[in-house]
Amino acid sequence: MIDRQTQFASRFAGFRRAGALVCVLLLAACGKDAPPQAPAKPALSVAVVAPQTVDWPRTLSANGDVVAWQEAVIGAELSGLRIVEVAVDVGQRVRKGQGLARIDAATAASEQAEAQAAVAELEASVAEARGNAARAKELQAKGFYSQQMNTQYQTAEQAAAARLVAARARLDAVALRLARTEIKAPDDGVIAARSAAVGSLTTAGQELFRLIRGGRLEWRAAVPSADLGRIVAGGPVRITGPGGATVDGKVRQVAPAVDPATRNGTVFVDLPAGGALRAGMFARGEFELGRAPALVVPQAAVVLREGFAYVFTLQGADRVAQTKVGLGRRQGELVEIVDGLPAAARIVAAGAGFLADGDLVQVLAAGGGQ
Repeated sequence: MIDRQTQFASRFAGFRRAGALVCVLLLAACGKDAPPQAPAKPALSVAVVAPQTVDWPRTLSANGDVVAWQEAVIGAELSGLRIVEVAVDVGQRVRKGQGLARIDAATAASEQAEAQAAVAELEASVAEARGNAARAKELQAKGFYSQQMNTQYQTAEQAAAARLVAARARLDAVALRLARTEIKAPDDGVIAARSAAVGSLTTAGQELFRLIRGGRLEWRAAVPSADLGRIVAGGPVRITGPGGATVDGKVRQVAPAVDPATRNGTVFVDLPAGGALRAGMFARGEFELGRAPALVVPQAAVVLREGFAYVFTLQGADRVAQTKVGLGRRQGELVEIVDGLPAAARIVAAGAGFLADGDLVQVLAAGGGQ
């Protein structure tokens, strides 16, 4: 019995020594230093820039239509005659008095010949009546003709002269009718529309051509009444067409009245000849109202998130902070910051959309290298 107890105690002591050894080993292991953690890596390599203060124009934006400065409607003045020639087409520049179309003149020419013959006949009659009146007056003075007979000859002369005047008036009317068989440009300009066609019959007052006088176009901008007072005649305007082409215009006049339905006033802007804009286009323009300093940053530095604009400013040497800003005017690749950004700040110039608030970054050298 004792031997068994001794063996058990010996074994238990062995277990205790083994357990103690394990504890010693565990304690030794716990006492060793932990391996060092790897340093945090930058989220992005970025270039930083400082905002710039530049002298920018103050502008007012508006929309409007491009129309002809003045448009002349050219039509026929004769009815029932056939067009035999059309000399111009849409888009062609014409000079004042240039022939645009020709109407059949055969009828008018025959009427003119008839009127000329009537005038010649009456001229002969007037010459004969004048001679008779002169002889009657002379004979009446010698007592061969009575006063009544003399009066008859004088009256016959006056009647013949009156008929000649009427015949000459008819000849002038026929000549005018003949001249109207050739339709001419009333002024210099550009043909904007043409409905005349060879073989068609004319109607008095019918539109055959539409002419942009002088080829001049204007932009009629609709401006809110509250802003009309800021626009002055002669001010510069930059107009952008539907295709992105821009032209420089000049304010000619501001309408003296405002549309009571829209509360907008019309501003008339002269456009240069030969520009990219065409009559009938809808265009957007900016009126220059003066110049003022602006704090600007590259447009690529601005990030739009949840309806707000942000830039990332450099905090310290290698961390960025998301900063909410207010935007103003835009010009080219630059945008104005109106609030939220100190002038001395340094901001991420590009790639800000890949950053988050508090990110670690690697700042590139000014030359673009690391």
